[in-house]
Amino acid sequence: MLMVKAAWDYRHFIMSSIKAEMGGRYARSRLGALWFILHPLATAAVLALVLSQFLGSRLPGIESKFAYAVYLLSGMVGWSLFAETTQGCITMFRDRANLLKKVSFPKICIPLIVVGTTVINHLLFILVVVLLVWLLGVPPSSSLLMLPVFILLSLGLAVGIGLTLSVFDVFNRDVGNIWQIVIQFWFWLTPIVYVFSTLSNDIAVFMQYNPMMWVIQGYQQAIAYQTISASVELLWVAGLALWFLVIGFCFFMRANSDIVDEL
Repeated sequence: MLMVKAAWDYRHFIMSSIKAEMGGRYARSRLGALWFILHPLATAAVLALVLSQFLGSRLPGIESKFAYAVYLLSGMVGWSLFAETTQGCITMFRDRANLLKKVSFPKICIPLIVVGTTVINHLLFILVVVLLVWLLGVPPSSSLLMLPVFILLSLGLAVGIGLTLSVFDVFNRDVGNIWQIVIQFWFWLTPIVYVFSTLSNDIAVFMQYNPMMWVIQGYQQAIAYQTISASVELLWVAGLALWFLVIGFCFFMRANSDIVDEL
């Protein structure tokens, strides 16, 4: 409760910091925040051009001749939130070392600033992807109303993992670099570029233990397939996200007083 009160008391600081981070990230760029959207879109476009000839005919259920591009964009937008949030959380204290040393404020504000920034960027990215998918032949539908569920699940996993590793990153700078390798493998272990149904049974059974697979499939169902996904596996993902959040918060509380001294 003390953390909640502290965050509420410093809500104006949090909001102004989010605004400053969004403005400062692309301060000298003419395209501004569009670069955040253009980078993953460029990656998706390259993958779609390279792989669409191989996988385009294996996507029944998507009523578009650009079915693979629609499928890929739906997965990429879901993955972007998880990837950006975890990376932002892991290095959040190190990136703001000068601010923490010069200004006195509750450290819980830092993860809230990171999450606020990534969520705003993500919502803008979703809007762009939905419009692009519409142009590719798949109009918006009521299934998009399920997206907040998958956004919360992705955030829960990302913040829990990021908050835990951020504490270790303060004491060991290799953590952030190791995570860059881990998340690359995690990306390819998640059905974003390929379709889950094309995997062999042995691999498919293993893949079902990947919580992000269910989150990404939720994005794909809502955006590309226009169906509502509410599988029982989402309860397992929600429980795992909650577990990561509790672990991350405990690590954060234990190291709270030592973070500034170690930076």
